[in-house]
Amino acid sequence: MDPYTALPTTALASDIAIAQASPWHSTPVTLDSPASDVMTDLSKVKAATTRPDSSLRDAEQTMIFQGVRMLFVVSGMPSIVGLITSTDLMGEKPMRVVQRRGVHHDELCVADVMTPRELLHAIDFDRLASASVGQAVATLRKFGRNHLLVVQRATAQTAPRIRGVISRAQIERQLGSAIVITPIAHTFSEIEQALL
Repeated sequence: MDPYTALPTTALASDIAIAQASPWHSTPVTLDSPASDVMTDLSKVKAATTRPDSSLRDAEQTMIFQGVRMLFVVSGMPSIVGLITSTDLMGEKPMRVVQRRGVHHDELCVADVMTPRELLHAIDFDRLASASVGQAVATLRKFGRNHLLVVQRATAQTAPRIRGVISRAQIERQLGSAIVITPIAHTFSEIEQALL
């Protein structure tokens, strides 16, 4: 005999809605607050992803649906091949690729405009524990990026992994003020792309 009894159920009403999670990191911060207060912890929040062969429109729809401005580009979970941001989708990058290749915008895919993994920079998760929001902002400005990855070193149980993301938009929400970040080209490839 089964010791468990089934729970009572009800039919769903026509006006039923899905509960919306409240932001877990909506606490106000200052530039002197711990940087960890503005990090999205990927061990607690599922990373938003897309594939390199996804269309730009599909990537944009995923960002809208997930409520994010950045997607990890993965060829197979959990391996990352790059990042794509809303700036990549809406900025000059797609138009430069269209002009250079002589194709239509709707023929472009995520791989055409993403920032590949080898051009990304990250800070160490353990270092973040003693860093301030002001230092995170200074790092975003140094690299001219809107997102900063946080990497956790390998342990006996886990391989090195991207543990978190610090985004300019999240810091602005929690600070209650805008942060100016000027995009910077860091490689000859990025400089060449900016000149095309």
